[in-house]
Amino acid sequence: FQAEDGIRDYKVTGVQTCALPILLMAIALAPLALIATGVAAIAIRLESEGAALFAQPRIGQHGRTFICYKLRTMYLDTPQAGSHEIARHAVTRVGALLRQTKIDELPQLWNVLRGDMSFVGPRPSLPSQLELIGYRNRLGVLNMKPGITGLAQVRGVDMSKPEMLAHVDAEYGRRASVITDLSLLVRTLTGQGSGDRVGA
Repeated sequence: FQAEDGIRDYKVTGVQTCALPILLMAIALAPLALIATGVAAIAIRLESEGAALFAQPRIGQHGRTFICYKLRTMYLDTPQAGSHEIARHAVTRVGALLRQTKIDELPQLWNVLRGDMSFVGPRPSLPSQLELIGYRNRLGVLNMKPGITGLAQVRGVDMSKPEMLAHVDAEYGRRASVITDLSLLVRTLTGQGSGDRVGA
Protein backbone atom coordinates (compact mmCIF):
# COMPACT_ATOMS: atom_id res chain seq x y z
CA PHE A 1 0.00 0.00 0.00
CA GLN A 2 1.28 3.47 -0.91
CA ALA A 3 -0.40 6.26 0.99
CA GLU A 4 -0.90 9.81 -0.21
CA ASP A 5 2.21 12.02 -0.57
CA GLY A 6 4.37 8.92 -1.02
CA ILE A 7 4.13 7.85 2.60
CA ARG A 8 5.15 4.26 3.14
CA ASP A 9 2.56 2.08 4.86
CA TYR A 10 3.74 0.64 8.19
CA LYS A 11 1.71 -1.58 10.48
CA VAL A 12 2.54 -2.34 14.10
CA THR A 13 1.47 -5.10 16.43
CA GLY A 14 1.74 -3.39 19.81
CA VAL A 15 5.40 -3.91 20.72
CA GLN A 16 6.61 -0.94 22.72
CA THR A 17 9.73 -0.48 24.76
CA CYS A 18 9.67 -0.29 28.54
CA ALA A 19 13.27 0.65 29.19
CA LEU A 20 14.91 0.58 32.59
CA PRO A 21 17.30 3.42 31.63
CA ILE A 22 14.36 5.66 30.73
CA LEU A 23 12.59 4.79 33.99
CA LEU A 24 15.73 5.51 36.01
CA MET A 25 16.17 8.82 34.21
CA ALA A 26 12.57 9.76 35.01
CA ILE A 27 13.06 8.93 38.71
CA ALA A 28 16.23 11.01 38.81
CA LEU A 29 14.47 13.99 37.21
CA ALA A 30 11.30 13.69 39.33
CA PRO A 31 12.30 16.28 41.99
CA LEU A 32 13.19 18.81 39.28
CA ALA A 33 9.92 18.07 37.48
CA LEU A 34 7.91 18.66 40.67
CA ILE A 35 9.62 22.00 41.26
CA ALA A 36 9.13 23.10 37.65
CA THR A 37 5.45 22.07 37.76
CA GLY A 38 4.89 24.00 40.99
CA VAL A 39 6.55 27.17 39.71
CA ALA A 40 4.65 26.92 36.42
CA ALA A 41 1.32 26.42 38.24
CA ILE A 42 1.87 29.58 40.25
CA ALA A 43 2.71 31.55 37.09
CA ILE A 44 -0.41 30.26 35.36
CA ARG A 45 -2.68 31.29 38.23
CA LEU A 46 -1.08 34.74 38.45
CA GLU A 47 -1.59 35.46 34.76
CA SER A 48 -5.11 34.17 34.09
CA GLU A 49 -8.23 32.87 35.83
CA GLY A 50 -8.82 29.17 36.27
CA ALA A 51 -7.08 26.08 37.56
CA ALA A 52 -3.47 25.50 36.58
CA LEU A 53 -4.09 21.82 35.85
CA PHE A 54 -5.99 20.89 32.70
CA ALA A 55 -7.73 17.49 32.37
CA GLN A 56 -9.15 16.25 29.08
CA PRO A 57 -10.47 12.92 27.72
CA ARG A 58 -8.08 11.32 25.22
CA ILE A 59 -7.93 8.09 23.26
CA GLY A 60 -5.45 5.59 24.66
CA GLN A 61 -4.28 2.06 24.00
CA HIS A 62 -6.84 -0.19 22.24
CA GLY A 63 -9.07 2.86 21.72
CA ARG A 64 -9.93 3.22 25.41
CA THR A 65 -10.65 6.70 26.74
CA PHE A 66 -8.58 8.05 29.62
CA ILE A 67 -8.12 11.41 31.31
CA CYS A 68 -4.93 13.14 30.19
CA TYR A 69 -3.38 15.83 32.41
CA LYS A 70 -1.48 18.93 31.33
CA LEU A 71 -0.68 22.35 32.67
CA ARG A 72 -3.18 24.85 31.26
CA THR A 73 -1.64 26.99 28.51
CA MET A 74 -4.82 28.62 27.15
CA TYR A 75 -7.57 30.89 28.43
CA LEU A 76 -10.63 29.28 30.04
CA ASP A 77 -13.06 30.07 27.20
CA THR A 78 -10.95 28.24 24.61
CA PRO A 79 -12.96 25.46 22.90
CA GLN A 80 -11.75 21.88 23.24
CA ALA A 81 -10.13 21.03 19.92
CA GLY A 82 -6.82 19.91 18.45
CA SER A 83 -3.94 22.34 18.95
CA HIS A 84 -3.76 23.05 15.21
CA GLU A 85 -7.40 24.24 15.31
CA ILE A 86 -6.79 26.75 18.11
CA ALA A 87 -5.97 30.38 17.31
CA ARG A 88 -2.62 31.61 18.56
CA HIS A 89 -4.23 34.39 20.62
CA ALA A 90 -5.95 31.74 22.78
CA VAL A 91 -2.55 30.83 24.28
CA THR A 92 -1.46 32.85 27.31
CA ARG A 93 2.02 34.37 27.50
CA VAL A 94 3.00 31.91 30.22
CA GLY A 95 1.37 29.14 28.21
CA ALA A 96 3.47 29.95 25.15
CA LEU A 97 6.64 29.55 27.21
CA LEU A 98 5.40 26.31 28.77
CA ARG A 99 4.57 24.86 25.35
CA GLN A 100 7.93 25.90 23.93
CA THR A 101 9.83 24.26 26.80
CA LYS A 102 7.44 21.24 27.01
CA ILE A 103 6.92 21.95 30.72
CA ASP A 104 3.15 21.85 30.13
CA GLU A 105 3.48 18.08 29.54
CA LEU A 106 5.00 17.32 32.98
CA PRO A 107 1.66 16.32 34.64
CA GLN A 108 1.48 13.46 32.13
CA LEU A 109 4.13 11.72 34.23
CA TRP A 110 1.13 10.84 36.42
CA ASN A 111 -0.50 9.24 33.37
CA VAL A 112 2.68 7.22 32.84
CA LEU A 113 2.66 6.06 36.47
CA ARG A 114 -1.02 5.06 36.12
CA GLY A 115 -0.22 3.03 33.02
CA ASP A 116 -2.30 5.20 30.67
CA MET A 117 0.71 6.46 28.74
CA SER A 118 4.33 5.75 27.94
CA PHE A 119 7.22 8.24 27.83
CA VAL A 120 7.43 7.83 24.05
CA GLY A 121 4.65 6.88 21.67
CA PRO A 122 1.91 8.37 19.48
CA ARG A 123 0.47 11.58 20.91
CA PRO A 124 -3.05 10.88 22.28
CA SER A 125 -5.92 12.18 20.17
CA LEU A 126 -9.22 13.66 21.20
CA PRO A 127 -12.28 11.34 20.94
CA SER A 128 -13.66 13.72 18.29
CA GLN A 129 -10.71 13.20 15.94
CA LEU A 130 -12.39 10.27 14.21
CA GLU A 131 -10.40 10.41 10.97
CA LEU A 132 -7.09 10.11 12.81
CA ILE A 133 -8.45 7.35 15.06
CA GLY A 134 -9.59 5.44 11.97
CA TYR A 135 -6.17 5.61 10.30
CA ARG A 136 -4.44 4.64 13.54
CA ASN A 137 -6.78 1.70 14.04
CA ARG A 138 -6.14 0.41 10.51
CA LEU A 139 -2.36 0.66 10.93
CA GLY A 140 -2.30 -0.92 14.39
CA VAL A 141 -1.17 2.28 16.12
CA LEU A 142 -3.89 1.91 18.75
CA ASN A 143 -2.10 -1.21 19.99
CA MET A 144 0.51 1.10 21.50
CA LYS A 145 0.20 3.31 24.55
CA PRO A 146 0.22 7.01 23.69
CA GLY A 147 3.34 8.91 24.67
CA ILE A 148 4.36 12.22 26.20
CA THR A 149 6.44 12.72 23.08
CA GLY A 150 6.96 10.77 19.89
CA LEU A 151 8.51 10.56 16.45
CA ALA A 152 5.76 12.62 14.81
CA GLN A 153 6.08 15.40 17.38
CA VAL A 154 9.84 15.62 16.86
CA ARG A 155 9.36 15.65 13.07
CA GLY A 156 6.81 18.45 13.37
CA VAL A 157 3.86 16.41 12.04
CA ASP A 158 0.68 17.50 13.80
CA MET A 159 -2.93 16.32 13.82
CA SER A 160 -3.92 18.56 10.90
CA LYS A 161 -2.51 15.79 8.67
CA PRO A 162 -4.20 12.69 10.15
CA GLU A 163 -3.09 10.15 7.53
CA MET A 164 0.54 11.31 7.56
CA LEU A 165 0.53 11.39 11.36
CA ALA A 166 -0.82 7.85 11.60
CA HIS A 167 1.85 6.57 9.23
CA VAL A 168 4.65 8.26 11.19
CA ASP A 169 3.19 6.79 14.39
CA ALA A 170 3.20 3.35 12.79
CA GLU A 171 6.77 3.88 11.61
CA TYR A 172 7.75 4.57 15.23
CA GLY A 173 6.06 1.34 16.27
CA ARG A 174 8.23 -0.61 13.84
CA ARG A 175 11.42 1.15 14.97
CA ALA A 176 10.75 1.33 18.73
CA SER A 177 13.79 0.50 20.85
CA VAL A 178 15.57 1.81 23.93
CA ILE A 179 17.99 3.81 21.75
CA THR A 180 15.17 5.25 19.63
CA ASP A 181 13.19 6.28 22.72
CA LEU A 182 16.19 7.88 24.40
CA SER A 183 16.99 9.76 21.20
CA LEU A 184 13.42 11.08 20.89
CA LEU A 185 13.38 12.14 24.55
CA VAL A 186 16.65 14.05 24.16
CA ARG A 187 15.46 15.70 20.94
CA THR A 188 12.21 16.73 22.66
CA LEU A 189 14.01 18.15 25.70
CA THR A 190 16.32 20.16 23.44
CA GLY A 191 13.37 21.76 21.69
CA GLN A 192 13.24 19.90 18.39
CA GLY A 193 9.95 19.53 16.58
CA SER A 194 6.64 21.37 16.68
CA GLY A 195 4.04 18.62 16.48
CA ASP A 196 1.76 20.34 19.02
CA ARG A 197 1.86 23.82 17.50
CA VAL A 198 -1.27 25.96 17.52
CA GLY A 199 -2.92 27.51 14.47
CA ALA A 200 -2.49 31.01 13.11
